[in-house]
Amino acid sequence: MDDNFQHKGLRHKLVEEIRQKGISDERVLAAIHKVPRHLFMDSGFIRFAYRDQAFPIRAGQTISQPFTVAFQTRLLDVQPMLKVLENGTGSGYQAAVHAELGARVFTIERQKELYLTAQPLMTSLGYSVQFFYGDGYLGLPTYGPFDRILITAAAPEIPAKLLEQLKTGGRLVVPLGMHGSQEMTLVEKTGEDEYKETRHGSFVFVPMLGGKE
Repeated sequence: MDDNFQHKGLRHKLVEEIRQKGISDERVLAAIHKVPRHLFMDSGFIRFAYRDQAFPIRAGQTISQPFTVAFQTRLLDVQPMLKVLENGTGSGYQAAVHAELGARVFTIERQKELYLTAQPLMTSLGYSVQFFYGDGYLGLPTYGPFDRILITAAAPEIPAKLLEQLKTGGRLVVPLGMHGSQEMTLVEKTGEDEYKETRHGSFVFVPMLGGKE
């Protein structure tokens, strides 16, 4: 799989654009710079890979805008060796960014087509990520609790089962709301049944769906 000097130069420009939009975390920017986003996109969209835009992928889903990936990652405060649960693997791009940051990534995808595509790609790129085919609403109780939980699709509410799988002191990030745009929401677990919730601006995501296909 080709990742040449041109691709790396385009990633450098992308990182500078994201920096100008307000992302100042150098670890996050370095991870964005390192992950070859063009390899996570269908060949027909490769020329758009390093624009700061979301683009369609298989199964009617999208690969998130790089700024949004960076914003969520910064909000999660992903650190080395933390257990991160990602609900919605999609292309695998965001899981790769978290793996670059040294996290132990567990990712769930309900769309069989995406699950079967992302797993071999990530493995071929050398990312050690644990993949699961299933319902993100349910999380992975057997593997929890988690230090960080990310929901990569619009949710009408925060699934209770995911809150149960969040460690005390942990963080959960979710685009909350279903119609038009969503509020990027950070939930911090401050006690056994105590949570602090803050909102961090409007974004647009595809809806989170239950079950699996």
